[in-house]
Amino acid sequence: MDLNKVMLIGRLTADPESRTTPQGQIVANFSIATNRVWKDQQGTQQDRTEFHNIVAWRKLAEICAQYLKKGRQIYIEGHLQTRSWDGQDGKKNYRTEVVADNMIMLGSKNDSAPAARPAVSPAMTATTSTNAPAAVTSTPVSDEEIRIEDIPF
Repeated sequence: MDLNKVMLIGRLTADPESRTTPQGQIVANFSIATNRVWKDQQGTQQDRTEFHNIVAWRKLAEICAQYLKKGRQIYIEGHLQTRSWDGQDGKKNYRTEVVADNMIMLGSKNDSAPAARPAVSPAMTATTSTNAPAAVTSTPVSDEEIRIEDIPF
């Protein structure tokens, strides 16, 4: 059994760029930064930032282009894909990207700085798959108890 699954929480490094393919499909490209902090053997705090290229298609691409802005914290779920092409210099180029299947906007609408604690404002969720159109829901997050009747399965 094989598994190609990526889950990231990070901040956009720039506004998404969107375009329409010759076949009429919308695609959005953007990058997010994730940060890892640890202490080395001497007890000194170390910090490393990784940058991830994200590609979203169809309805999810439309949503990303419309709502995401530089600095916004998001959750991305998808799979890795490596593309290759021949450059103008004849050299083979490679690019590994996360093809997004799901995106959740975190924090508040105008959030562009790290929050002290997770926000409890409404979250917008967008999901898509290769066979189905995206579903978008706005779900308020609260401390209210979940009733068994409210669970859809």
